[in-house]
Amino acid sequence: MILYLVKRLAVLVVSTAVAGVVVFAFMALLPGDPAEIALGVNATPEALEELRRQFGTDRPAAAQFADWFGGLAQGDFGTSYVTSSPIGPQVADRLGVTVTLVLGGMVIALLIAVPLGVFAAVHHRDPLGVAISAASQVGIAIPAFLAGILLVFVFAVQAQALPSGGYVPFTESPGEWLRGLLLPWLSLGLVQGAVLTRYVRSAVLDVMREDYLRTARAKGRGRMGALWRHGLRNASVPVVTVLGLQLATLLIGAVVVERVFVIPGLGDLLLNGVAGRDLLLVQGVVMVLVVAVLLINFVVDVAYAALDPRLRGAR
Repeated sequence: MILYLVKRLAVLVVSTAVAGVVVFAFMALLPGDPAEIALGVNATPEALEELRRQFGTDRPAAAQFADWFGGLAQGDFGTSYVTSSPIGPQVADRLGVTVTLVLGGMVIALLIAVPLGVFAAVHHRDPLGVAISAASQVGIAIPAFLAGILLVFVFAVQAQALPSGGYVPFTESPGEWLRGLLLPWLSLGLVQGAVLTRYVRSAVLDVMREDYLRTARAKGRGRMGALWRHGLRNASVPVVTVLGLQLATLLIGAVVVERVFVIPGLGDLLLNGVAGRDLLLVQGVVMVLVVAVLLINFVVDVAYAALDPRLRGAR
């Protein structure tokens, strides 16, 4: 297991370095000069040259990348081209909000998907099981931002039970913090819960057809008892794969949901950077999102090995 972890860590480090090169190259290819954006179209050539020197954009691309990526390794994201303020503290402040949003959405998705998916599999021939499958199929077709708008209309506009947007830090008011995040969590969790329900149902159905589960039933265990004792761990292996993918999807979906609910997370920071053409800020936020996806994949690989030791050698 230790050797497996070392190999996966090595893959994570190499993947992060490659992702850094790709992100830097993509941002370098975008049109626009940060100095011209900061000073405006009426700036003199001397002022532009001086600002390029301050930004470091007059140096070779390899030197710029080395400074930027080396700074990232030390937690230094550089200084914003537009506001001249350090980017690192801005990312750190917003990262906690986005992580809270994504984890809350995933918890709601799991609370929906696991019981409903198992029930739909066990009762796949019953009308209620079929209804759950149909409802999950409809849920897959609804994007998170549309779910958010519908939830705002029902719970904020009509019922006036929850706020339609805004964010209150937990340290200021835990109750208002919770009320402000309920609708964003639900808009992410309901959609992802529908996706996961389909996969949980499929995985449990596959396990229920296995010989070892029929043997457990023949020895006197009930259907749910045999599934709980012998089937759920095996059924969880493919579900973990989808769970990792859906976490990455939630992370990207949070960018839009934060905009809908006016939540100051990484997505809001990213879109503000794009609107202000703050390329270094956008570059740093994109890199944080990429590293988060790579870390999710790493955790999924480790979970594979923990759930099924046979995968350690195969992978």
